[in-house]
Amino acid sequence: MKRGIFTALFALICTLTFAQVSFNVKAGLNLSSYIGENSENSEFKPGARIGLGMEYQFTDLISLQPSLFFSQKGAKYDSDYDGSFFDANAGVKINQLYLELPVNVQFRFNVSDNTNILIATGPYFACGVGGKTKFDGSASIGGINMNGKDKIDTFGDNGMDFNRFDAGWNIGVGAEFGQFLVGLDTQLGFAKIYEGDAPHNANIAFTVGYKF
Repeated sequence: MKRGIFTALFALICTLTFAQVSFNVKAGLNLSSYIGENSENSEFKPGARIGLGMEYQFTDLISLQPSLFFSQKGAKYDSDYDGSFFDANAGVKINQLYLELPVNVQFRFNVSDNTNILIATGPYFACGVGGKTKFDGSASIGGINMNGKDKIDTFGDNGMDFNRFDAGWNIGVGAEFGQFLVGLDTQLGFAKIYEGDAPHNANIAFTVGYKF
């Protein structure tokens, strides 16, 4: 048993040693909203996305790419909507700031010299670290009533008390031009943003980056 474990660890260390390791930085635009229960009337909200990543390239085709992003998500609501979770006579903008860890398996297809097409997929995990929810009128969200031009924390007991933990699945496509990267990623959240019959996060991200 012990011999098998040591053999597996030795094989893993050798694999990582001979893998081609590179790093990248990326920045871009999020378009986020909600899906699932009580997500009706939610609209896309723009936000920033910036981070860095590491790539373990095992073969010319397959690599593993963990990254760490600062990501702004959330949703917007126009005035005069009525739902079981969101009910308002106000414009509402929900801003959720996350530290996000996607771990993708990436497939690279060479199309010409220094040009590759990239397809990536894998899970992501995130922790809410900040953000404000802004109101312009009277509203009720998750049983919390607001009036006037209020701004409160999205996360935390003294605010909206949204769930800090989020997790879901990434699917992305992109291109690599030498050391420059462009990409389009989609994310579907599996965790509810709030307790009860609440929706999940959904996001589309447009990024550019540099590989070194």
